[in-house]
Amino acid sequence: MSSEAPMAGDFLSLLAGRKLPPWRAEPSASAPVQTQATTVFAFHFGEGVLMAGDRRATAGNVIVTDRVDKVIEIDATSLLAIAGVPATAFEMARVLQTSFEYYRRSQLQPLSLPAKVRALARLLRENLPMTMQGIGVVAPLFAGLDHSFSPLKPQIYFYDPLGAQFQAVDYVASGSGSGTIRSVLSFQEQYGNPRPSQMKLAEAVKFALRLLMVASEFDSATGGVNPATETFATIRVLRSTGVESVTDEQQSKFLNLKP
Repeated sequence: MSSEAPMAGDFLSLLAGRKLPPWRAEPSASAPVQTQATTVFAFHFGEGVLMAGDRRATAGNVIVTDRVDKVIEIDATSLLAIAGVPATAFEMARVLQTSFEYYRRSQLQPLSLPAKVRALARLLRENLPMTMQGIGVVAPLFAGLDHSFSPLKPQIYFYDPLGAQFQAVDYVASGSGSGTIRSVLSFQEQYGNPRPSQMKLAEAVKFALRLLMVASEFDSATGGVNPATETFATIRVLRSTGVESVTDEQQSKFLNLKP
């Protein structure tokens, strides 16, 4: 075996060993307006972590679609929420899904949470040339289970576009509507009853939908929620047992629950 062969189980090094550098592009005045996908957020609730996002994607002042899924299941214990250019973010998600599965199959064990967090940071750093040109900027959120602790407790991380990673203690938001959502989350965590960290699933989903409704009133790039047109959010929860999706039917039911 060559001395330059990648370490077993490291899919990203395997790609680098095949000399597949990240794509480069020069900015052009004639380039099309980039599609942007926002807003996403995550918070701890009584049963784990809830991660949600609206479904709107925009290009300048044009609404491209209201059917984007911005919260992606990477594996059975990991979630990724995308904010920024979906073409770049979706490619990062596919690389992570393949990398995590490759490691699991080759090493007969799942990748640790710290390694997963660093893998996403590495992809963001490799995207640095695009970021510095203002092309393909992504500021994602990540949630996963750390199997080194007992009992298992989901953790939330957020990143800047350059790849710096930070752990969120209670909640975090990213995207154009994130300022409004963080403000409401902060108020509810300090003065609300119940606080988000004390909510059960139905309460947490209803609260998340209302957060998007409020954010959409102040940010045109946030699609919000409209039961009349059956426009809901992408919501997934991460418990100690793994990832679960909250369907549109469940969201409609929880939204109509009386206090």
